[in-house]
Amino acid sequence: MMEQLQRLVTRYGACEQEPVRFRPKTWRPRLEPHGAAHVLDIGVRSTKGATGDRLVDRGDLARLRDRVADDPDGLRDLFVAVMIWGSGTTDGRGPRYTEAALCDPRMPTVLRATREAVREGDLRGAYRKFVLKGVGRSFFTKWLAAVDDRDATCERALILDDRVFRSLNALGWSSWTAAGTRHWPTRYATYVSTMHGWASALGVTADWLEWLLFHLNGRVDEA
Repeated sequence: MMEQLQRLVTRYGACEQEPVRFRPKTWRPRLEPHGAAHVLDIGVRSTKGATGDRLVDRGDLARLRDRVADDPDGLRDLFVAVMIWGSGTTDGRGPRYTEAALCDPRMPTVLRATREAVREGDLRGAYRKFVLKGVGRSFFTKWLAAVDDRDATCERALILDDRVFRSLNALGWSSWTAAGTRHWPTRYATYVSTMHGWASALGVTADWLEWLLFHLNGRVDEA
């Protein structure tokens, strides 16, 4: 498996994740009632797509994270930005699911508790504590990764969405086998630790390796 990963890293080593394009006019009706429409100013204007489209990348999320600190409204804004980045223009359900989460009275507590757990390195706890309407693993692990501001030497949180899972399965890696349990919080923490180990051995960063698996979407025979 490591040989296959090495071939993939060699082939795609010069590639980088591109910014995600999103359409503010699609999101605005879902965000305005919650006082979060200003988040739509994140990123930069896009020169492609419909008039008014914008581009947002991981750097934009990191800068917003550092700016909002622990302010409850700021954490809400960061969550919205993560949902926008994760949805782009391809996931039409993103605005609806984000609105469902904004209507959930648990949001302030959940965002604060999961951020604290991530900062403490308790990724199992962070995974277990994230429960909001409309937000499944593919999106809340994006939140966990976005709020992780620990030193780069730590095993920082990573995204585990369906595309990453397809690539892992195609490589023959099973989260429940590796973790020795079907308990999802443990499986997630095992995935993060495993990815950091692989990345170190391959001479890349774990978040870049995560992106590569996302990009391949199960097509791991393209090396």
